Amino acid sequence: MARDAAREVLGRPEYRRPAPTLLQRARRWVVERLERLLGGLLGSGRGETLFWVVAGAALVVLVVVLARLGRGVTVDPARRVTAPVTARRTPGEWRAEAEGHEAAGRWRAGLRCRYRALVAELVERGLVDDVPGRTAGEYRTEVGERVPGSAEPFGEATELFEQAWYGNRRTGGEEAATFERLAGRVVAGTAG
Repeated sequence: MARDAAREVLGRPEYRRPAPTLLQRARRWVVERLERLLGGLLGSGRGETLFWVVAGAALVVLVVVLARLGRGVTVDPARRVTAPVTARRTPGEWRAEAEGHEAAGRWRAGLRCRYRALVAELVERGLVDDVPGRTAGEYRTEVGERVPGSAEPFGEATELFEQAWYGNRRTGGEEAATFERLAGRVVAGTAG
């Protein structure tokens, strides 16, 4: 009678163990397979030897890797590390290079140098920051914010440069002259 009562009470849903989840069943299956595999390897003499050889090799690799990582990087005091310093080119140097390219018929390269001359001019005047890797669009935005009077001609000059340089548009003396007119308007808009 007491057993029947205990069975009845323990048979209620709140005392039942929940069924294992899919993740628990998958984990149990993997563990069982690993136990079987390791048991088979360690149970026979040849498998046990193979296991210890592999485990030893893994341990050696682990020790070597940890030793190399533990040493870190040290600076050799006998060798000084110097970063190369690249001198900034002046607007005049960029224009001279542009003229050389144009004389040789390399109009795209000439227009690129003319654009760099214009940017160098704005940098010299302290109107834009010369940041390596800065894009033409970023210069356009900066000119628009800092020198609104030059934003329109600078935008047109930038467009002319981008079409020739990135859009591979045919460029010649007419585009070079147009660019120089725009550059003159940009510089004139920065005065005052």
